[in-house]
Amino acid sequence: MNKLSIALGCDHAGFELKEILKKYIEEKGYAVKDFGAYSEERVDYPDFAHKVASSIENRESEFGLLMCGSGNGINMAANKHKGIRSALCWNREIAKLARQHNAANIMSLPARFIDVDEAKACVDIFFTTSFDGGRHALRVKKISQGC
Repeated sequence: MNKLSIALGCDHAGFELKEILKKYIEEKGYAVKDFGAYSEERVDYPDFAHKVASSIENRESEFGLLMCGSGNGINMAANKHKGIRSALCWNREIAKLARQHNAANIMSLPARFIDVDEAKACVDIFFTTSFDGGRHALRVKKISQGC
């Protein structure tokens, strides 16, 4: 059983994929905190991005998984939080590099542009890949320093 805690969030466009991935993640043995949305009724993605990002900031969750139609808006909202490195991922290689090179702690998926099998593969890779450190550590530090 994995002890890793994953915070989930989505808007109405990401709801169906979130529900599929939630079940998949729970079956893998991860602890899941679902911050919504809880239906396909229209909602605003920043509300859920902020809840997931805050869960990581407050150390209630180790990683986050966000979904909206394109993945962009929810990703941008999450990245407003200090210490959050949310990466928009649409395939396995991008998900792996987001962890290895960027120490991403949230993965954002484009629910309207990714199929379920690819999304599951991204989840598997993102939550099991470690940060490489080394030459990437200074770059990640610079992200946190801001402008």
